[in-house]
Amino acid sequence: MLKTFEYAKLSPAELQELTTRNTDPSHAIQDTVLDIIQEVRQSGDLALINYAYQFDKVELEKLYLDADDIDALASTINRDQQRALEIAFQNIHKFHSSQVKRERVVETTIGVKCWREIRPIEKVGLYIPGGSAVLPSTLLMLGVPARIAGCKEIVVCSPPQKSGKINGFVAYCLKLLKIERIYLVGGAQAIAAMAFGTETIPKVDKIFGPGNQFVTKAKSIVQGMANVSIDMPAGPSEVLVIADQTATASFVAADLLAQAEHGADSQAVLVATSTAIIDAVNLELEKQLAVLPRFELASKAIENSYAVLVANMQEAIAFSNYYAPEHLILETDEWERLVRLILNAGSVFLGHLTPESAGDYASGTNHTLPTSGYARSYSGVSVDSFVKKITFQHISEEGLVNIGSTVEILAELEGLHAHKNAVTIRKEY
Repeated sequence: MLKTFEYAKLSPAELQELTTRNTDPSHAIQDTVLDIIQEVRQSGDLALINYAYQFDKVELEKLYLDADDIDALASTINRDQQRALEIAFQNIHKFHSSQVKRERVVETTIGVKCWREIRPIEKVGLYIPGGSAVLPSTLLMLGVPARIAGCKEIVVCSPPQKSGKINGFVAYCLKLLKIERIYLVGGAQAIAAMAFGTETIPKVDKIFGPGNQFVTKAKSIVQGMANVSIDMPAGPSEVLVIADQTATASFVAADLLAQAEHGADSQAVLVATSTAIIDAVNLELEKQLAVLPRFELASKAIENSYAVLVANMQEAIAFSNYYAPEHLILETDEWERLVRLILNAGSVFLGHLTPESAGDYASGTNHTLPTSGYARSYSGVSVDSFVKKITFQHISEEGLVNIGSTVEILAELEGLHAHKNAVTIRKEY
């Protein structure tokens, strides 16, 4: 099932090739996305309606659902489903609320006080994927920290279903978040609409949300064109599972398949300390795949996935840090001693009873995470993603005396005499 590579025998070039994913060497995706962005900029709502017909096979009369539509759809799900979404909402809210901290005022020199204050990003756009699987959990993961941060306007875009609407689960999440409108737009065109604005969809200041390679490419392009920022490159999903002799093969296989069923371009990587583990996991993959409703998608993802044989846990962590996975699972009794060695990962799941799906839904952590190796330099979404931190400072008369000459000397040595004078004129006043 999983192709196996031996870590010790991989050359640097082979390691680089093995861990590179979701590339666009022919620029086919980029060219398509650029065309879509240009069409949305030129034709606005009309382009979005045409793309809904072309890509989603839906004829839309309007590009949004309002509060009455949302209420009606939310009422179609049963109480157990509502309660599950409420528990997830509460746990996500509890975890993210802990991230709001006021920073203290620092007196760097007597009479010179500096501090930072948090301000929300005013207009944010949330993209909720809706291709092969509709993800109400993503709406909670983005909407909850946006609400905690205090963003004034939250614009939500998600592809329409065949009915021309959204499903009841997404609708119920909108009610939990007190969001009264959702725009029925998906793909790169949704990113373009939020970046530039159309007759119906407002332009936002920052765009959030995962998606396929077209959505990810659109996000990377618009941030250089539309005076808009993005949360991170968050494309097709991935997991890396480290397993030793203490691991349970059925657990490992289940975790790999949980990621694989997202889509054919997802990747599930097993890093194991023996061939016996790899063989056992392969047997479990075959058994569990056979009964998955999303068998075709998961099978294609597994075909594009692989196993890496390592000599010990040090090699396993070294490979993981190089790969920089979106999700990292440590299926080992020894996870506590390994935590400090993890340098690059979006979110980490520790021990045998911590499946990645818990973080996807309801443990409280955020599942919008960097993919394709961007965990080397990006964090997952948090309340910090939805705010700006503005620095303030105040200098008293005593403070100006204490720091003034230092500023004058530094300004003069850089040849910026107006800078120096801004201090001197105050000292002499």
